[in-house]
Amino acid sequence: MTTTAPLPVERRSEITASDASLRRFLHGLPGVDQVGAEARVATLSTRSIKTTAKAWAIDLAISMIDLTTLEGQDTPGKVRALCAKALRPDPADQSTPRVAAICVYPDMVPVAAHELAGSGVRVASVATAFPSGRAALPVKLADTRDALAAGADEIDMVIDRGAFLSGRYLEVFEEIAAVKQAAGDAHLKVILETGELVTYDNVRRASWLAMLAGGDFIKTSTGKISPAATLPVTLVMLEAVRDFRDTMGRQVGVKPAGGIRTTKDALKYVVLVNETVGDDWLDPDWFRFGASSLLNDLLMQRTKLTTGRYSGPDYFTLD
Repeated sequence: MTTTAPLPVERRSEITASDASLRRFLHGLPGVDQVGAEARVATLSTRSIKTTAKAWAIDLAISMIDLTTLEGQDTPGKVRALCAKALRPDPADQSTPRVAAICVYPDMVPVAAHELAGSGVRVASVATAFPSGRAALPVKLADTRDALAAGADEIDMVIDRGAFLSGRYLEVFEEIAAVKQAAGDAHLKVILETGELVTYDNVRRASWLAMLAGGDFIKTSTGKISPAATLPVTLVMLEAVRDFRDTMGRQVGVKPAGGIRTTKDALKYVVLVNETVGDDWLDPDWFRFGASSLLNDLLMQRTKLTTGRYSGPDYFTLD
């Protein structure tokens, strides 16, 4: 694949200098071929994976999970149990990889940070008035700083979809940039809530907008809106991060979240990543699954591959 030279800093500044210039740039991006995108996903979804490759892909998928609980009924006990599972997904098999992160509400960050200290499993916190994003910027920044002060390594923020859909792109850009500044060295995952963006063209524009503003990851969904993650939307986002790196010289991660529950689903995403952006993104630093029930299915399939026996869903803890 041929690549273009990265844009110089001054050119990037021109793009985001005004609402008009940002709009011209975003609306100047190539349109998404909806039929072509959905056909490519359908073709890739039929790919079969050999047993040895499947074992590798299952372990990779486990290592890419942001094990998530984002419920009003969350308790410290539930978060501690989830952290224990993150550290030892299958207590009977010490070769099972750990997950990438635990993702919780800000008030549960101190619990997760204490349980995971020194383990390498990261603590991700949703912030910025998740899931609606309907709050003033000072409130969103305070939300972010509180999560970081409590021990979060990563921040999952939501964009203002109302502003984006109204064409107020610079407002969305400046809000993401402000949260990124508040986050400092912590990874910032920008949730686009693609189920509310209506078109693939909007998904592409929102992806570029989030990356231009400094997002380290672009994430499909909060998991609170249907549809959440889909393969065609993730394809559009993967193409966006590929083209962004070619143009801007910076690599950005992708996180589909919501609705990914089975090993079969997860492996389709792994194939999609491999075929669209390649090995550089086949790593937890650059691709994540936001999920809760997915881990158990991966563990069941892993046990079947390693022992020849299929454990029932009650063999592993329910989250």
